[in-house]
Amino acid sequence: MSVVKINVLTVPTEQRETLEKRFASRAHAVENSDGFEWFELLRPVEGTDTYLVYTRWRDEESFQAWMEGPMKSAHQGGGEGGERPKPAASGSTLWSFEVVQQAGPKDA
Repeated sequence: MSVVKINVLTVPTEQRETLEKRFASRAHAVENSDGFEWFELLRPVEGTDTYLVYTRWRDEESFQAWMEGPMKSAHQGGGEGGERPKPAASGSTLWSFEVVQQAGPKDA
């Protein structure tokens, strides 16, 4: 079954808009990757400064191929004057899961 990767980002309040704009500007960068199944950027509602970046992949190999290819290239790119922009997140942790059970809405 699929694997889920959740990047847990600590984002100070003043950097939220920057983070969301950066994700929006490259919203389609992952969609054509082999083995990619789903993406969601989850904004905290209350009581935390933690964003969750949820991606779902066919298998671990597909995720690793994306990490070593398109994702690595996107994060090495420079901003104006060739300089990398300052990260919007002050911390990051990657959680990994295997999907062992799933359900969706039943057709009416």
